[in-house]
Amino acid sequence: MAKKASDHIRYYQNPRGAAISSVSRRVIERDGLYFKDIDGTGEVTPVNDWRRPSKERAEAYVKCLTVEEKIGQLFISDWRMGRYPAPGTDPGAVRLDESGTLDEGEFRGKTIFGDQYLPGTSVLLKEWFARHLILRANPTPEDLADFLNQLQAVAEECVHFVPVSVASNSRNENGEVVFGMNDAAGVFASWPGTLGIAAAVRGSGIEIADQFADAVRRSWNGTGLRKGYMYMADVMTDPRWQRSFGTFGEDPALISEICEHIIPRIQGSAEGVTKDGVAMTIKHFPGGGARENGFDPHYAMGQWNVYQTEGSLQKYHLPVFQTAVNCSVSSIMPYYAKPSKEKSASQTDLNGAPMEMQPFGFAYNKPFIDGLLRGQMGFRGYINSDTGIVHNMSWGVEMLDQPERIGFAVNHAGVDLISGLFDHEYGMEAYRRGKNDYYESHRVPDGFAGEDLVLTDEAIDRAVSRTLTEMFELGMFDDPYRDPVKAVEAVTYREDWEHAMDAHRKSVTLLKNDGVLPLTQNKLTGRKVYAEAFHKNPQAAEKLTGQLKGLLGGAALTEDPAEADYALLMLFPSSGEYFNATPGYLELAVCDGKIVCNVDEAGRPATGTHTETTLAGAGRIPQIAEAVRGHGGKVIMNVNFTLAWELGGAEPYADALLAGYDTYPSATLDVIFGRFAPAGRLPFTLPRGDEVLRVDANGVCISPNDVPGYDKDRYLPDFMKDENGKAYAYRDTAGNYYELNFGLSY
Repeated sequence: MAKKASDHIRYYQNPRGAAISSVSRRVIERDGLYFKDIDGTGEVTPVNDWRRPSKERAEAYVKCLTVEEKIGQLFISDWRMGRYPAPGTDPGAVRLDESGTLDEGEFRGKTIFGDQYLPGTSVLLKEWFARHLILRANPTPEDLADFLNQLQAVAEECVHFVPVSVASNSRNENGEVVFGMNDAAGVFASWPGTLGIAAAVRGSGIEIADQFADAVRRSWNGTGLRKGYMYMADVMTDPRWQRSFGTFGEDPALISEICEHIIPRIQGSAEGVTKDGVAMTIKHFPGGGARENGFDPHYAMGQWNVYQTEGSLQKYHLPVFQTAVNCSVSSIMPYYAKPSKEKSASQTDLNGAPMEMQPFGFAYNKPFIDGLLRGQMGFRGYINSDTGIVHNMSWGVEMLDQPERIGFAVNHAGVDLISGLFDHEYGMEAYRRGKNDYYESHRVPDGFAGEDLVLTDEAIDRAVSRTLTEMFELGMFDDPYRDPVKAVEAVTYREDWEHAMDAHRKSVTLLKNDGVLPLTQNKLTGRKVYAEAFHKNPQAAEKLTGQLKGLLGGAALTEDPAEADYALLMLFPSSGEYFNATPGYLELAVCDGKIVCNVDEAGRPATGTHTETTLAGAGRIPQIAEAVRGHGGKVIMNVNFTLAWELGGAEPYADALLAGYDTYPSATLDVIFGRFAPAGRLPFTLPRGDEVLRVDANGVCISPNDVPGYDKDRYLPDFMKDENGKAYAYRDTAGNYYELNFGLSY
């Protein structure tokens, strides 16, 4: 496809029927109606007939496709945009097609998920028949629409037309761009982080979630991006989980309410996806928050889900996923982790029977996927594995080779789409083994059955028909194209940006105030302000400080805290990364150079130590406070919460303390200066300190990993509790507990 597809789209509108769009695919006119020749027969077959149910069309089409075409559709992996090469890409390796849109260069090298040779885009689509891609670039809406249109145009040139489904992680929240979480930010209307959305909803009402969902659907559908790896329904139960920042906090009821609103509005209806909707993949079943002392299953130390508390799986972790199922979510993503029977108390399924804890990662775990999620919870969508289960994060099935892992996930557990690499050759090998009596001459790994380790025609057809059904329901077969001009209009829709800014302001949570706020103009007259931002990275702190001073406008600034009547300190702590384990437990204290213990290979405390810094220069905060307070000045502090920080190193030095959640600094200043009354409420409980997260010699935390912060006091010993019976939550110098739903106002 050399020509630019966006300039050659032909449109057909059926009266009271489906819209049809095509670049090169034949369109059949019959009895005054238009039908796209999807299957290449030239006839109005069940596949081509938009009047038939999507599931029926998908099941009919599966019978037309070759085995190679179907196996190509079992995998989803990252793909590159020609004009937006990934960071670190050799510019000479990029070879644009004649349209200037697609990258036709080849790639051979190592990714974080394994080694792979990749062809150019046209070969990927035409010869490999890959149809599921992950987009991580951050293009303009016009370039995005052009790119997606070009992919569809190339796909139209195949004998059998199957549109290209491009998925992305969320793009409508502010924050640091993190691979695998929020790969892109700033182009689409940007709300605060999901923790901030939860804080705003709790304080101001669920309509914030409605507005957010409408903007997501409008911007994504408008550009042609029709599948989102979003959102995390995980309940945050161990605060040391580095991915906490991508959740909606620790309250299952609030998370369920948010999901109950955003899933139908993003997908288009409560019955599933519609032709103007965006398919959602809710993650990470059955709840990624039950981390063993915070360790993440992206690395080996975090490979276990632990449920130390009897009944915690049903009480805290499953309800949100049941809400998602009830809302007809299109897809669900299981986590990498595997359940630990040995480290868990009794858990039951929905029928009250003991939950079978097979030691396989959840994408390989038939009791959880096929038995619990499908059989008991009633899920009817498709299962999309997390990225990398066949190679790097194959917990519990390391003894299987790659074809066996594919067969075990798809044929045995019921996975429909495997995320990671384009493992077509391994998939074909798994299929051939089911046809050539492979296990008559090869040993079946202990504990497995040979018939569970191959790909059967039945399993392949089941998986592909489910993903095809989603694309038929989205209208992607009949009308896959989007107008780049209208894409820009959808993304720049003014009301969405206004709602996003309003949510930023409403997310700001006032935790402490001795009367200094609001800092109205009369309080500032004739007064000096010292302003500084702190970050783990000193260079980032310097940049943020410059931005903060720029936002302060006409305020009289001073560089000397001893001269300041007010010190305005913005704190941006950071700790760990979810692809790599820290030498010890993830550090939550606001600290610089804190000496902490190492852990051994089993995640237990070890004798060695190392230092951790979450905020460079944190030791200067008490000095600044002393200098300002020495002559009667006041310290105003804002902390950015991506994790549930321990505030003992910061809060005592603040006369007014606010919380943000990747909230725009300008929104925080609107609250500080009284232009907007604080409304946000904490979406989680802040731990008192290291003592309530202490891990014993056996690796068991004193506060259970599987219980949200608001309920941890039930399991802490009485000797740790204060006169109010509280032990877990941080208590400030004013006597307030920083618990779930806490927040002050003016």
